[in-house]
Amino acid sequence: MFLLRRPSSAAIDRFLLESRDLPVSYSPIGILGDTIAANKLDEAVVQVGRGKADFERARAALIAWKQFELGWVEIFPREPPVVTGTVVAVLIRHLGFWSLNGCRVVYCAGTPDDPARFGFAYGTLPNHAEGGEELFEVFVDGEADAVMYRIRATSWPQTALAFIGQPIVRMLQARFRRDSCAAMKRATSEAP
Repeated sequence: MFLLRRPSSAAIDRFLLESRDLPVSYSPIGILGDTIAANKLDEAVVQVGRGKADFERARAALIAWKQFELGWVEIFPREPPVVTGTVVAVLIRHLGFWSLNGCRVVYCAGTPDDPARFGFAYGTLPNHAEGGEELFEVFVDGEADAVMYRIRATSWPQTALAFIGQPIVRMLQARFRRDSCAAMKRATSEAP
């Protein structure tokens, strides 16, 4: 949904309510685990720390959706539960207008008590400008004990405006990956 001004809290709440029973707009769920052509996959991986304490901070940051604290992207409701089925609205301010996009948490990676991997993926709903799936994950990279944050996505235009503006959409997606990595670095380095 594209808007000329920021939607009110009531409008965002209404959007979330209307999104609750919508199906995901693609198939199959777990598409990121399938073999995807390299030109259809977007990925960024960055080291956000080292060791158990940093991994726990990174996991807590992901659970609190800190990867969305970017200034130009917001998640609603604030700090939604990381549970399969949770519906969220992603509000984006770009190029002088706003967009509100519906997503659903479709699976979790690892478990809350896994000492080396945690994450979740959300899939787009029909009221999202793009179709596809996005994974947010933190993991420990083997012997180096490096704590890594990975964002991995595949998407395609789902609205006419997204199709026409595909070069701009791709630029915004790259900016989101870059800014999300920086947000996770900040969140992991903050003292508990």
